[in-house]
Amino acid sequence: MPQVILAFDYGTKRIGVASGDTLTRTARALTTLHWNDVAPWAAITKLVQEYQPSQFVVGLPWNMDGTPTVLTETTRGFGAELKARYDKPVALVDERLSSREAENVLREARASGMKKRRNTHADVDMIAARILLEQWLENPAAAESV
Repeated sequence: MPQVILAFDYGTKRIGVASGDTLTRTARALTTLHWNDVAPWAAITKLVQEYQPSQFVVGLPWNMDGTPTVLTETTRGFGAELKARYDKPVALVDERLSSREAENVLREARASGMKKRRNTHADVDMIAARILLEQWLENPAAAESV
């Protein structure tokens, strides 16, 4: 049975969001949510209601040497909160280099003329979420469960 998945590139200013499904094994960038002193739970709930995902994927930050970053535990907390609020499984995916890869994708899109306006941090965040979801779709066993 095909499943819809929502992915999040978590940050303390913005959260990139992507969706995908297990049938086509493709992902697409959806949006970037912005913080206003608290996490944008109302906007996340609206996305959950609209897409009816069976699972979530959250990018887990690590330093290049494999040690935790200052956001690693906060991101785990975000994943745990997703699981508690929506009663759906959460997979944590190593997000090392996902933002750099997203920047490269956007740079290439601009160079080819496919993207006209300047790249923003919000663009990078939602493309990074798409990349995280693509990673998970390729190898779900590599993810850590919340």
